[in-house]
Amino acid sequence: MDPAWVRAWFPALAEEIEGRVPVFFDGPGGAQVPGTVVEAMARYLVTSNANTHGAFVTSRETDALIGAARAALADFLGCAADEVVLGANMTTLAFHLARALGRELVAGDEVVVTRLDHHANVCPWRTLEERGVVVRVVDIHPEDCRLDLDDLARQLNPRTRLVAVGYASNAVGTVNPVAEVVRLAHAAGAWAFVDAVHYAPHGPIDVGALDCDFLACSAYKFYGPHLGVLYGKRAHLARLRPDKLAPAPDSVPGRWETGTQNHEALAGVLATLQYLEALGREVAPGAGDRRAALVAAMTASRDYERGLSRHLLAGLAGIPGLRVYGEADPARTANRTPTVALRLAGWTPAQLARVLGEQGIFTWHGNFYALGLCQRLGVEADGGWLRIGLLAYNTAQEIDRLLDALRRCAATPPPAA
Repeated sequence: MDPAWVRAWFPALAEEIEGRVPVFFDGPGGAQVPGTVVEAMARYLVTSNANTHGAFVTSRETDALIGAARAALADFLGCAADEVVLGANMTTLAFHLARALGRELVAGDEVVVTRLDHHANVCPWRTLEERGVVVRVVDIHPEDCRLDLDDLARQLNPRTRLVAVGYASNAVGTVNPVAEVVRLAHAAGAWAFVDAVHYAPHGPIDVGALDCDFLACSAYKFYGPHLGVLYGKRAHLARLRPDKLAPAPDSVPGRWETGTQNHEALAGVLATLQYLEALGREVAPGAGDRRAALVAAMTASRDYERGLSRHLLAGLAGIPGLRVYGEADPARTANRTPTVALRLAGWTPAQLARVLGEQGIFTWHGNFYALGLCQRLGVEADGGWLRIGLLAYNTAQEIDRLLDALRRCAATPPPAA
């Protein structure tokens, strides 16, 4: 994959902010977008802005847009179009699903979550405790932040009804063995819900191969606008009882989509997937249909990002007083996304983020809503981590700029508050 070809699609990467072109290592909180996404959203609002199911042209265009975006998202996930539910964001969709699943549960039923996850894949299931549902938490191996599969097996029992797991950690980058977790959940007679928000920009997704019952992601993490996406097996979407208005359709997936959707965001999502399809055809000219091109794009992105991860981890290992949380071996990047959480002795994460930001290097600090993990590793009380998040538009030269800045930080005391 040619990073120059990729970067040419993203106008923000060439824009000066405060006199310099910044380095965007803030991707886990939201990616930059191709210029074509901005253009598509603006074009929709100018030429096709209308609500749905009307007897006039702009309404018909909106109906067609929704169908086209849903079909493209289905190709991105590897499912049928009517198994794609649209919503505001993953968190809202997870709460929506939790209410529907809760109608199936009784006191004493159990839900399994993990200590590795973003709280959007914890709190919605904890609301079921009001019904007497028991929530169990799977632990991690703290030395490298891998999920403890033995602990997962111990937590499963005949009362387990749902296992909720992240595809990858948004804090430390760990990629979980999701297919194995789904298999264990199904062997226990439970549903399997996968939070793929952090994983989605970093590799191909195939919900059919995973055999998960539900999977959620957010378009703004994979170069699109703010929009949530929920996959559900058609049988589940048809049988479960979601909250809905009486006039709303009873068919899937419309029965799950409350209110008017964000049509301009759907125009942007369609353009995002068109960009990814173009990337797939650039790296694999023989790719057949859109699904094949999208898989090629995400596979190439994954492989390129693994190279970036090796470069970053090797450089971080040489900085005195710096600790990487999670898998830190440059030879084992297949076990992680290019998202690195670290701390530097003598510095708080907030101090590091501020000094790096002043140099045009944009990073995040805090717990990133991975509160259980932050507490488990004992860093919540003093500021969490500094998080470096790479995406396919980042480069080795940008990593070198970061490493130089961190080396200078390691050699000097932090600035006064």
